[in-house]
Amino acid sequence: MANKAPIVKLLNTILFQALKERASDVHIQPFERHVQVRYRVDGILYDVMRIPKAVQEAVVSRIKVMGRMDIAERRLPQDGQTSFVAGGREVDVRISTIPSVHGERVVMRLQDKSTGVYDIRKIGLLEDDLEKVERLIRMAHGIILVTGPTGSGKTTTLYAALKEVNSPDKNIITVEDPVEYQLPGISQIQVSNKKGMTFAKGLRSIVRQDPDVIMVGEIRDLETASIAIQSALTGHLVFSTLHTNDAPGAVSRLLDLGVEPFLVNSSLLAVVAQRLVRRVCPACRVRVEPSPEDLASLGVEAGEVPEGTFYGAAGCEACQGKGYLGRLGIFEILEIDDEVKELIGKRASSTRIRKNVLKRGKMRTLRADGLVKAARGWTTLEEVKRVTQMDIG
Repeated sequence: MANKAPIVKLLNTILFQALKERASDVHIQPFERHVQVRYRVDGILYDVMRIPKAVQEAVVSRIKVMGRMDIAERRLPQDGQTSFVAGGREVDVRISTIPSVHGERVVMRLQDKSTGVYDIRKIGLLEDDLEKVERLIRMAHGIILVTGPTGSGKTTTLYAALKEVNSPDKNIITVEDPVEYQLPGISQIQVSNKKGMTFAKGLRSIVRQDPDVIMVGEIRDLETASIAIQSALTGHLVFSTLHTNDAPGAVSRLLDLGVEPFLVNSSLLAVVAQRLVRRVCPACRVRVEPSPEDLASLGVEAGEVPEGTFYGAAGCEACQGKGYLGRLGIFEILEIDDEVKELIGKRASSTRIRKNVLKRGKMRTLRADGLVKAARGWTTLEEVKRVTQMDIG
């Protein structure tokens, strides 16, 4: 086994550099002749360095020691956790290892506690949507769902909403898998399937703890959905997430799980669909004029382009040559009004619900929201296209 000191130094370099580059994840991926280190920055994976195959086992063993994992077990996946301090910043690290044909693959998720400032006004909501969200999260009871794929910023939005409604006269309890960030003044419960603590079991227990506001990390089945709805109907404000492509799709998902339409109508307040786009670097962005082809690829006519100035990404020292610096959300907010309730009662498809609210001007699509933000110089048309290419409109 390689000398420990150089291995410790190598790992420190990998982690400190990851922090410097604002990486959310560090991948250590073994190949036949080398080991590749990659960072995920603003949602995109970048190759960073190669390390010799000869030190592969020593590096993985060192990571396992840090995460209090079994260094002798190489045939099964393992999870671990550790933390370290760098430049006065405390960083939590969640570790996942999995065996591959070329050795164990490691992913470390970095959570910089100093950046955990969740503010509903700073996640990217446009003025009218911010007003809408601030009104919705102050409702006395009902369900608000946040939907989108993994890594679309749902937890950040939920934490920002909880932080906004948190006050000494409110009892707020969450059940999460995992607890990503500890929120002051809020009781957070970690799901543990090994110990039998499922979302449904945690949620059922929370209801007996006299809560005002409940957050359940994800609605995965009918049991969890039913308890969440019952909680909303008995005077609690409930926040949760689903995995659907758009906001109307969340309504269809609840019905598909087996929830009766009248229960959806009597409990669901709104659905917020979201994605994350990269912020164009303000130091090096370059002004661009969208071509008819650019607009056509986004399904936009020349007359439908929001007013403003569009920019493209360049790359400079400030953004480490990436052209982008940080991320913001793009949103699609569906409020469950009387017309939507009527459609839900008829078990209308999500496409029909979508057409109805768009025709009435009651919802801005993810893509339309992204276009406004591109026209304001916050992001680029390329980014909007990249994260909404699976969406309609």
